[in-house]
Amino acid sequence: MPVRAPRICSCGKVVPPGALCPCQAKRAAERKARFDKTRPNSSQRGYSREWEKARRLFLSIHPYCVRCGAVAKIVDHKTPHRGDQAIFWDKSRWQSLCTPCHSGAKQREERRIFGKVQQ
Repeated sequence: MPVRAPRICSCGKVVPPGALCPCQAKRAAERKARFDKTRPNSSQRGYSREWEKARRLFLSIHPYCVRCGAVAKIVDHKTPHRGDQAIFWDKSRWQSLCTPCHSGAKQREERRIFGKVQQ
């Protein structure tokens, strides 16, 4: 099977296939830090004590990931609520997901479908 050749980063360094150049990793970390400064904390986004109670109850009723069948740890909103409390609390829009399904495939899907987060 053929192996991809290394690439040359814009900074001039040779980077192995599938790896990030240190300058790219640094820029990505800086971009994430800038975004995190403007992002409201979890309780400001609606994830309060009431959410924890509702989440625990939902997971007790729906204990398995709807994607792969593993034990679910996360109650996910099928469509992003973007702060809309009516959507946030609508249980018909909730689904149980395991951490890998939520953090991987679901996040890529949302970025593809919904694009960047609206500020």
